[in-house]
Amino acid sequence: MTGEEIQKVTMILLKYLLPTLKIFGFTLLYSIPMGMIVALLKMCKIKPISWLTNIYILIMRGTPLMLQIIVAYYSIPMLKQNEHLPGFIQSLLGSIDIQAENFMFNTVIVAFTLNYAAYFAEIFRGGIESIPKGQYEAAAALSMNKFQTFFHVVLPQVVKRVIPASANEVIVLVKDTSLANVVSYAEITLKAKQQMQTYSSLTPLFIAGIFYFVLAMILSVAASFVEKKLDYYK
Repeated sequence: MTGEEIQKVTMILLKYLLPTLKIFGFTLLYSIPMGMIVALLKMCKIKPISWLTNIYILIMRGTPLMLQIIVAYYSIPMLKQNEHLPGFIQSLLGSIDIQAENFMFNTVIVAFTLNYAAYFAEIFRGGIESIPKGQYEAAAALSMNKFQTFFHVVLPQVVKRVIPASANEVIVLVKDTSLANVVSYAEITLKAKQQMQTYSSLTPLFIAGIFYFVLAMILSVAASFVEKKLDYYK
């Protein structure tokens, strides 16, 4: 490829950086709070709730994200064609417009959110369970209820402890956004593949790789900065 062609491809991929960042941003926005909820449900003393939550985590972590994206995208159109479903389900599915422009994006976000919430849930659960029982006893001695104990005593310590593992998942998420191309969602990897076919060259893929590398580096630096800010023992 000539220098002019490389510049042209770079500008095309730069144009599709925003859809990639949208997947990344919305997944974090939904999966982090959902992960905390799932972690609390798994730790629930009501066994059926704990078991069901554990099954969800096992399925999400035990199957490929690419497969989950495909299922999320194609399941609704296939279910809409099933006439044997209960009426209320058919009514619910009927309200979903699979021809809408945002249908593909929404299904991709659902798949990413469900997948990453399971991983964040395990990280948060480990952080919560690492808090010594003495912290809870001290909070009880200060007449703090469970709500106050969790948000004022436990959560601040959990946040500090889960930052390294969470940062690793966030960096992985940047690279996993490329999996959205499996349902032809227009993001960097899909466009790089198209440009590769246009120019019969692997250069567009290398350019896409540089984009992901730069994003990962930025997140790594940001994570290190946050860790230093939360280093209470410095």
